[in-house]
Formats: sequence, C-alpha cells, structure tokens
Amino acid sequence: MFANFLIGLREGLEAALVVCILVAYLVKVDRRDALRPIWIGIGAAVALSLTFGAVLEYGSQQLTFEAQELLGGGLSIIAVGLVTWMIFWMRRTARHLKTELHGRLDQALAIGTGALVLTAFLAVGREGLETALFLWRAVKSTGDGSTQPLIGVLLGLTTAVAMGWLFYRGALRINLARFFTWTGGLLVVVAAGVLAYGIHDLQEARVLPGLANKAFDISSTIPPDTWYATLLKGTLNFQPNPTVLQIAVWLLYLVPTLILFLRPQRTPAPAVARTESGAAKQVRRD
Repeated sequence: MFANFLIGLREGLEAALVVCILVAYLVKVDRRDALRPIWIGIGAAVALSLTFGAVLEYGSQQLTFEAQELLGGGLSIIAVGLVTWMIFWMRRTARHLKTELHGRLDQALAIGTGALVLTAFLAVGREGLETALFLWRAVKSTGDGSTQPLIGVLLGLTTAVAMGWLFYRGALRINLARFFTWTGGLLVVVAAGVLAYGIHDLQEARVLPGLANKAFDISSTIPPDTWYATLLKGTLNFQPNPTVLQIAVWLLYLVPTLILFLRPQRTPAPAVARTESGAAKQVRRD
C-alpha cells in the first residue's frame, strides 16, 4: 500500500504542478477565456489514462497464462524504463519547467483554441500514461487480490491533487527539489522490484531461462503469509525464493541508477568567468 501511495503521490504531484503552472499563468496574463480549452485538454488526458489502464487490466485477463506473463514482463521493463527516464528528466529540468511551459502556452495562445487543448493534453497526458502503466504493473506485482494496493494509489493521487490546489492558493510551500530527490530515490527502489518481478514473469513465460535456478529460499524464515513478508513485498517487491537472474538484474539496475541519481549535479560555470579565464590564458600565451 505504501509503495503504491508513493507512486500515486509522486506522479500525481508532477501532473498537478503542470496544471497549476498552466492555470496560474493564464490568470496572471488575464486570459481566463483560455481556461476552458485547458480544462478540456486536461480532462481528455485523464480520460485517456483511465482508458489505457482499463485496457491493460481487462484486456490481459483474456489472455492465456503464458501470454499474460509475457505481457506483464514486457510492460514491466517498459514501465521501469519510462519511470527512470521521468525521474532523471524531472531532476534535470525541474528548475526550468515553469519557463518551458510558459513558452509553450504563449505559442498556443497565438495559434488558437485547438492549440491550447493540445498543449494541456500533451503536458498532462504524458504523465498520465506513464503513471497508468507503472501503477498497473506495480499493483500487479504487489497485489494479492486485495484492494490495499488500489487504495494506496487512490490515496496518493488524492493527496497530490490536494497539495496541487494548496500550491495554487499559496497555502503550501515545500522544497520541491528535495521532495523530488527523496521520492525519486524511493521510486528507484520500487522500480528495481518491479523490474525483478517482470524478469520472473518472463521466466514463467519461458522467454528467459533459469526459473528453477534459485538464488536462495528463506520461505521458512520469512513465511509469505506473515505481515512483515507482505510489508517487504509491498515496498521492495521482495520474494523469499528469487531466481539468480532476478537478483542479478535487481542489483545491476538499482546500484548504478541510485549512484547516478544521487550524485551532485554539476553547475555550469558562468559565461563571464569562462570568458575571463579564456582571456587570461590568451594573455599568458602572448
């Protein structure tokens, strides 16, 4: 439940911030007439995301067991790739997101209503599709038929919407850079578990070998039906009897991704300083 709450909160807050930036800018430049197309685009993006999730859920139930495992494993890899790209993209561009969206909105205002709808649809739709795919795969991998994973997702999204509204009203101020760093790091851990689970799906679909080659088996020490086993599975996608390939893929993804994500970002040297440095070198050569 916690892992899915985290996913819903993180992904939902990104979409909520995009909406806040778009709406606040139109209000600031006194273009409230353009709010209707923006909300139409946002509504269409939400509808598309929900439809995509429903297709994944109900469409997969019509497949054979091996086909379901193949679909689940393949989508796990795609979902982890998308969420990893999103985490690094947000880390790199968070400072300039507001300026970028304002520029797109200015261009859309100059073109007309259709461009406004498309701008909002693309800005929110990308987040929505990524969220639907990753949440579907995370719920599949951590759920045991209960409603707790879905409740966690809904609580996360509801919290994100409430935080977005408070941001817009100016009633809430937090260090977004620190927030996205901490949640991004936690999402890398969750994504590593989803990836390992996807590898297991592909092994069960007979696409990858090694299903019987277990790295260890501690089922007697951590019984799957205990509360702490459920907690470990829900947060880390822990399995008491993983295969060697699962452990290898988990480590190969988690360790380098966390190192790259948590390393300090390099701040480019000011242009004036670079110019002065170049001039000094030229003087020394002369």
